[in-house]
Amino acid sequence: MTAVPRPSDGPDDHPDRPRLGRPGRPMDHRSPFFIGMAGSAGVAVTALLATLVVTVHQTLVLIGLALFIAIGLEPAVEALARRGLPRWTGVLAVVVVGLGLVGGVLAAAIPQLAAQAAQFAVQVPAYLQTLQDRSTTIGSLNQRFHIVEGLQQTVTGGGNLLGGLLGAGAYVLSVLYSTLIVLVLTIYFLADMPRLRRGLYRLVPRTRRHRVVVITDEAFAKIGAYVLGIIVLCVIAGTSALVWMLILGIPYPLLLALLVMLLDVIPVVGTSLAGVIVTLVAFTVSVPAGIATAGYFVAYRLIEDYVLTPRIVGRAVEVPPLLTIVALLLGAVLLGVVGAVIAIPVAAAVLVVVREVLIPRLDSS
Repeated sequence: MTAVPRPSDGPDDHPDRPRLGRPGRPMDHRSPFFIGMAGSAGVAVTALLATLVVTVHQTLVLIGLALFIAIGLEPAVEALARRGLPRWTGVLAVVVVGLGLVGGVLAAAIPQLAAQAAQFAVQVPAYLQTLQDRSTTIGSLNQRFHIVEGLQQTVTGGGNLLGGLLGAGAYVLSVLYSTLIVLVLTIYFLADMPRLRRGLYRLVPRTRRHRVVVITDEAFAKIGAYVLGIIVLCVIAGTSALVWMLILGIPYPLLLALLVMLLDVIPVVGTSLAGVIVTLVAFTVSVPAGIATAGYFVAYRLIEDYVLTPRIVGRAVEVPPLLTIVALLLGAVLLGVVGAVIAIPVAAAVLVVVREVLIPRLDSS
């Protein structure tokens, strides 16, 4: 009796072969279709990333600013850690000291600001009477430009005034929110800085890791030296300006000294701008006081540029003057005041990479 073959015994039903038919030849990935699809996908991903960066650029600026401050405070935390303190204790100590200094300045400045605002409110009727007097310079300007009428229209425009107050309130809340975000992120960055650096180094091939560690440590050291040096320069500028204003009897000395300290953070133009403001206030005391104040700020600017900055910041950063100006211009255009503040240390870090990586490769090629 002859056995009937089963369907599974056919030549096309081998166990290693697909049961739903033979696959065709692989598609050519170098074909125009695949090349066009890959190019379109690349453009789409790039556009999506660009849109994402534009959408969250303000948050990215806050994150970058917090990381910059954390890198600047890292040497202080490491110094405390070398003395045997746990890292969380060093971070807590640095944060408490920093907040204590800022809180002390604000506690001293806010009562002065409130007192000066009350004093200004008391003197408003006298100012208005002076505006109505045609024999005074301000009165003649009022007759020509109708200052009082403009003020009255501003006051009576309740909707516009209310909108302006709401806008100012929203701006203040936005600044407070941004400050809180930067503070919290700075604390987290300080606490996890060793872990972040180890994670960054693990992304580099093992054969090049030591080189990357050395270059990154050098760049971080320059940023840290710059931040600590700027803090010292701001304290010196504000303290010396306060002493000068107290000697000459210039009004609002504490507030103006705080303004000088804050503006001194901005490289190149900060001290000059603060000097112009304080000089204008000094002219309200007397002409000799204004001239003397202008001379004081010119002298202090020269001392800061040629004595203090080279000794406190310049040796650590080592950025050429031309590169400093270019970095400041680019930073101000891209990120405003924040960009101008971080431009010099970022340029110093980039310069380290160029000197240690790019130039040797170009010389050996």
